[in-house]
Amino acid sequence: MDRIATIYTDGSCHTQHLNGGWAAIIFIDEEKVVLTGEATDTTHNRMELTAVIKAIQYVKEHHPAITAIRIISDSQYVVTLADRKEKLSARSFSTKKGTDIRNADLVKLFLDLIVDPPVEFIKIKAHQKSNNELNFNIVVDKLSRSIVRKQP
Repeated sequence: MDRIATIYTDGSCHTQHLNGGWAAIIFIDEEKVVLTGEATDTTHNRMELTAVIKAIQYVKEHHPAITAIRIISDSQYVVTLADRKEKLSARSFSTKKGTDIRNADLVKLFLDLIVDPPVEFIKIKAHQKSNNELNFNIVVDKLSRSIVRKQP
């Protein structure tokens, strides 16, 4: 029987102060786990990647019987990164100029983590308006932004 983890992720960054926050909500069977974190000297994309990485690592460590993971994110960068794996690997994670791509450390880790169990990415619209239905993308967005606002 397939056991699927469904994960909502988001990351946020204050572009002037370079402080960031990330959040993930993980659903496995009837269990709900909320993960959050913060970073300094960071970027928005680093926080988006960190949220996914930390959530997948949590699932692998605490729920090894999971057979598939579904990531729901509003980040085009995160959702399409797996599609660029071959190209990135062929170039050794370097730009045409020969320098490392941005976030190479996290991109490599991300691509290693999404192999087993297989990960499906679902892109949803960012900053949706609240309605009567509980939207966990809005929840992780609010969590990550509140972390950024609390940092000095």
